[in-house]
Amino acid sequence: MKSAYTIVKTLILSEKISREMEKANRYCFKVEPSANKLEIKQAVEQLFKVHVVKVNTMRRKGKLKRERAARYGRTSFHKRAIVTLKAGDKIEIV
Repeated sequence: MKSAYTIVKTLILSEKISREMEKANRYCFKVEPSANKLEIKQAVEQLFKVHVVKVNTMRRKGKLKRERAARYGRTSFHKRAIVTLKAGDKIEIV
């Protein structure tokens, strides 16, 4: 079994996600691409000591980025997980 620290990589923060945190108690994480919803749920519950109600995942394709010359490179592919917590639970962000 994978470690919880290898499944959940980072917390993603943006204006839209911070609104979701306040209104719907949802948090967005960058996760290991091979992780499934059950593994993500168990990892978040273990790391942050909260109860997860729902997990939605999305695979984000890398974007084309222009280099100095007329060539294009691609940013890396990653997977996101939007985790809905039980009412009353909260993840402290420092």
